[in-house]
Amino acid sequence: MARHYKVKMSTVYPLHSNILTWKGITPLKAFLERKDVKISLTRYGVEAMGAMTLGLFASLIIGLILSEIGTRVRLDLIADMGRMAMSATGYAIGIAVAFGLKAPPLVLFASAVTGFAGNYVGGPAGAFLAALIGAEFGKLVSKETKVDILVTPIITIFAGVLTARLVGAPIDSLMRGAGGLIMWATELMPVLMGGIVAMVMGIILTSPISSAAIAIMLQLEGLAAGAAVAGTAANMVGFAIISYRENKIGGLISQGLGTSMLQLPNIMKNPRIWIPPIIASIVAGIVSAAVFGMESIPAGAGMGTSGLVGQFGTLTAMGYSVAVFAQIGIVHFIIPAVISLLVCEYMRKKEWIRFGDMSLQ
Repeated sequence: MARHYKVKMSTVYPLHSNILTWKGITPLKAFLERKDVKISLTRYGVEAMGAMTLGLFASLIIGLILSEIGTRVRLDLIADMGRMAMSATGYAIGIAVAFGLKAPPLVLFASAVTGFAGNYVGGPAGAFLAALIGAEFGKLVSKETKVDILVTPIITIFAGVLTARLVGAPIDSLMRGAGGLIMWATELMPVLMGGIVAMVMGIILTSPISSAAIAIMLQLEGLAAGAAVAGTAANMVGFAIISYRENKIGGLISQGLGTSMLQLPNIMKNPRIWIPPIIASIVAGIVSAAVFGMESIPAGAGMGTSGLVGQFGTLTAMGYSVAVFAQIGIVHFIIPAVISLLVCEYMRKKEWIRFGDMSLQ
């Protein structure tokens, strides 16, 4: 009489999720986890792009400030420092993105090359994409061979530069086209688009996504950039003012000159605290575009009042005059403070916002 035996397939083929990798029996998912390669919006859209902002700040934005100061006070050394910093933007983006992806040392250093190549071919957007792809491929092969010192930087550079050559220019054209459309629409409909651009950029600034990186990749200029500065400034100044009773002078400075992103945990608990700065950003954007016709440059468009970079960008675009300083004071500081405070006090009376809702731990 024949006997039938049940054979458990996993004992014959020790596979996980039926996925084979180039290592034979190591599951692809486990391999990617071991290499810390996480394909997700959080990793790429928040962590990598947030790190990119630091690279932009340490090169392009600081360079712009030094160049402006050096030019205005006629100190050639400082102006030259600024121009040198701005010329290193691609390198800084590459290293920053690799750092944000938690790349090992050889990948991190080789990413200076991929960032430069991406920036050379496709501007900041190209630098970001080239550095990201190069770093992720470099992480996959890092310390997997006995000649790691050769293999890792070669793979990182090859993947990054190839990405720059293939998609850098199209991505840059796409971003510039989108930015051009936004600027055209703002000039055509300054009331409507001024408010929309300001609101959207203000929301992005307070969220984990980098408004500075987006503004620079879109190459926002003119009225749209001016509205973007107004919107981002409104979120920062707005939160700084309406949360003063909870956070005092420390919160005023950290949010007003640092970032309104500090309020994100509180927004998750009570989203209504975001309403006053959002309304203020819409009003500020409309006044900026439709009343004063304020302009800015890409490096300042997404920065708000952070380190007063947005104000430096406005001065660079519009010139240093009493009228411009007055407009900056009204649109970037007075309107956000007054509108946010009025709306917030009304909401406090309705008990939609309560004491402690905006406390920074």
